[in-house]
Amino acid sequence: MPYDTLDRLIAFAGLHQAAACVSRIAHRGNADVEAMEPCIYSLFQVDAENTAAVFGAPGALAPGARQVIAQLTGQPERNLELTRYVVTLIRLERALAREPGRLARLGEGIEAARDKLEHFPLLHPAILGHFADLYSETISTLTPRVMVQGSELHLGNPDNQSRVRALLLAGIRAAMLWRQVGGSRWHLLLRNRQLLDDAHAYLERHED
Repeated sequence: MPYDTLDRLIAFAGLHQAAACVSRIAHRGNADVEAMEPCIYSLFQVDAENTAAVFGAPGALAPGARQVIAQLTGQPERNLELTRYVVTLIRLERALAREPGRLARLGEGIEAARDKLEHFPLLHPAILGHFADLYSETISTLTPRVMVQGSELHLGNPDNQSRVRALLLAGIRAAMLWRQVGGSRWHLLLRNRQLLDDAHAYLERHED
């Protein structure tokens, strides 16, 4: 299937949205539910109809698209912590891709999560805890490790730990999608103007 620049923007925005949710939980101790839901939803999408459908409803990645614009333009400001999360998640996804055993275990874990989804809503602690355990089992021992910065008070909360790990797993899912639709570091270095234009177009299409 051919992919276009909008597909790459969607995957990149999904990656930024997951990373921004991690940062918010770590610093504020609460989650933006509307931003978080598309990220967790994406973990269940193996055979989505198209790239946008991986994240659910149209416009679901507006927060991520706004983050992409901020990171590329510095308006209102660049967030170096967010950049570090995004770069690390992309590198982790490449490390994961070289480990078929871990990928297989990840697939098994996602299938097991589907059974839980029949009994619990998407952001229920049982679902998030399952994905957090799966992240710990399959990703946390890979390098580079994601070093989450924030308040010890918030990061020491078990529910927040589950949210953060589940979102990091969602970030890796978005990084995998980014690679599958043709995204690469060259797009970030040489074609970021196209990403910026597509982010603006996405927001114009989906925001009032």
